Formats: sequence, C-alpha cells, structure tokens
Amino acid sequence: MTGLLTDLYELTMAAAYFDAGRSAESATFELSIRRLPKHRDYVIVAGLQQALEYLLQLRSTTPEIDYLRALPQFARVTPAFFDYLGDFHFIGDVFAVPEGTTLFAGEPILTIRAPIIEAQIPETYLLSTITFQTLIATKASLMVRAAAGRAVVEFGTRRAHTPEAGVLAARAAYLAGCAGTSNTLAGFRFGIPVFGTSAHSWIMSYSRERDAFHQLQQVLGPHTVQLVDTYDPLNGTRLAAALGPPLWGIRLDSGDLAELSKQARAILDAAGLRDAKIMASGDLDETRIAQLVAAGAPIDVFGAGTELATSADAPTMGTIYKLVEVAGRPTAKSSEDKASLPGRKQLFRFPDRDILALADETPGGDPLLQPVILKGQLVEGARDLETIRRRAAQPVQPRPLEYSDALTALINQTRPK
Repeated sequence: MTGLLTDLYELTMAAAYFDAGRSAESATFELSIRRLPKHRDYVIVAGLQQALEYLLQLRSTTPEIDYLRALPQFARVTPAFFDYLGDFHFIGDVFAVPEGTTLFAGEPILTIRAPIIEAQIPETYLLSTITFQTLIATKASLMVRAAAGRAVVEFGTRRAHTPEAGVLAARAAYLAGCAGTSNTLAGFRFGIPVFGTSAHSWIMSYSRERDAFHQLQQVLGPHTVQLVDTYDPLNGTRLAAALGPPLWGIRLDSGDLAELSKQARAILDAAGLRDAKIMASGDLDETRIAQLVAAGAPIDVFGAGTELATSADAPTMGTIYKLVEVAGRPTAKSSEDKASLPGRKQLFRFPDRDILALADETPGGDPLLQPVILKGQLVEGARDLETIRRRAAQPVQPRPLEYSDALTALINQTRPK
C-alpha cells in the first residue's frame, strides 16, 4: 500500500518529527465520531478490514521517495528521513470497535498507539475508508430495516463516485444486511452473493420483446430475471409469463411500483408462476421502501442503487482523528466547536447506556475497543462477513453516552486555565 496515499501535511509533519529526534516517541491517536451524519441517530461501523490491510501493507517505494525528495517542501529535510521512509513499516498497536457494531455521537471507532510518525501518517486513509464505508453500511441498515424482512440488493456501482468506491460500498451494504450486490468484483473479492438481470439495451436490441426474453431464458435458465418495463410493464410481464418456467422472476424499474407489482403478481400467479419473484428498482431509499411495504406491494426484492452507494441524503460524517496522548502526556484540542477529549480511552457498553472511560478503568459492561493489531502483528479473530452481518442485524437501541468520573477529571485538568 503506497505511502503517498495521504495528505502532504502528514508527510511534512513526519519529516519535522524526524528532524526533532521524535520518531521513536510514543503517541496515541483516536478516530471518533464528532457528529452523526444528517438524518441519522446511529451508525453501523464498517471499513476496519481495509484499515488494517493499509496499516500492515504500508510501504514507500524508491520512485515514491524520490518524488518526495524532489518536492520543494522537502528541500531542507535531512537525507536520513528518506532512508527512514524506505524502511518504514507499522509496528504499533490498534484497538477498534468490531465492524457491524452500532455506535453513536461522541464515541470512538479506533485507537492507534505507535511511534508518533507511524500513528500520524495513516490519518488520511483511515478517516476516508472508515467514514465512507460506515456511511454506506448505515444507509443499508436503514433500507434493510425498512424492507421488513424482504431482501435488499445493492445495485449502485455505476452511481458510485469511483469504481473502487462501488466495490467497497457493496461490501459495506452486505455487512449491514443487504442480500447481495450487482458488483461481480465484490462478489469475487469478498464472497458476496451476486445478482443481475439485463439492461433495457438487451430488450431494445431485438425487434421483438418476446425474442429477447426467450434468448435470455435459454442462457440463464432458472436464474432468469426478465426486465419487463422497457415498453409496457404489464404486457412485458404477460410475455415473460407466457414463456413459462424456468423463471426466477421479473424486475420493475419504473412507474407506480405498488400498483404495477400487484397487477404483475396476479399475471404471474394466473400463469402458474407463483414462485416467481418480483424485484423492484428505481431510485429507492428507505422511505420509498417503507411506503411500498406499507402499501402491501408484493415485492420480494428491492434493488437499491444511487441512494445506497452514495448515501445520498447524508454523504458526509463528522469523524475526527486526534492526538490524545504523547510520551505519556494526555493532550486535547480546546477550540470552539472542535474540542477533543484527552487520554487513552475505552468505550464500555451497558444495556441502557455507554460509558466512555480511561483505558485502564474497569467500570463494568462490555469493552468495545478490542485489540486488532499488536506490535505490528494482526490479532487473529472472527472477522468474516457472516459474523459481522449477525452483529449488524442486532436491534438498534439508542444509548446515552456518559463519561466516567476519572475521564471527567482529566478533561477538567487539561482545559486551558
């Protein structure tokens, strides 16, 4: 993983730390939620796997180091710093909340304890991958809960901000409860079930809609999903039904989905295709899905694209990465509206509340920040997606966040006098 995938100031600070003789100085940084995204009262944590892969694979190649050496910002930097970058690898500790965990405002997601340069450089990547995937996982969770037991499939790669964002969005959506994705690379890379139908271009490439349906059925057999709304959705459903089995089902992508699905269901049932499913898509979000469920629409699967893969109504989140301790000294930022909390901390979960305490406290409850890397080595543990999915499927119970007495005392001690 390239060491250049970061903001320049991470590297200029690294050079300054090195020049000051502080490269071995121990530091603790905390990635936490300053503010929840708009329209959200919880988040589902995602992106830890990519964060750990980044830390364990972080290296700088000779051409990358030569590039930095040639930048004017590094003109006065000692050559020894570039030798240091050539040998750079992460040897610190990481504690993190497991993926799929529900968190709330003010709570930490991840803590890094390492030599200060090793803890500083990862800031940009960690904030990016964890924030994005957590946003998508949370959006997926809302859609899955709105679907009330019906399947939701992630369809959003073509609307994602980059192709790789589409792959990670598919993973985040699946861990939060989606049944699968249309993204085949995500299926290959993460073992996620893949779903697909056909595009309207397939239908339009034939002079007769029936011929397009027939050819697709010949190829896909029981996996055939006929896209019926290219011209007339009900006539398309009749043509698909007339071909008979094998047929997984049909997809409606436009129009009054509640009414069309009811009429399509009647057509399929009358043709003896009671097991054929109805999939619906078309700019669906949790509100629209809930409306369709409430209307009694006989839709078996919801395909969610743009709204899901971009977390369209809440595309940002106030995550922060702050230094909380250096060389054993607690630190905190005190600027207005952007204050941070000092000291190494642990988040404890109780049935009715969460308590944020100092790392060496034991107030009871379940400690959520678990060791995932120790001394630069991955800690083995169950991180498979099915385990994460079960965690994310737990009922969401809002909890007030309280500070322990010791943390409160430390906050008061570190405030400017």
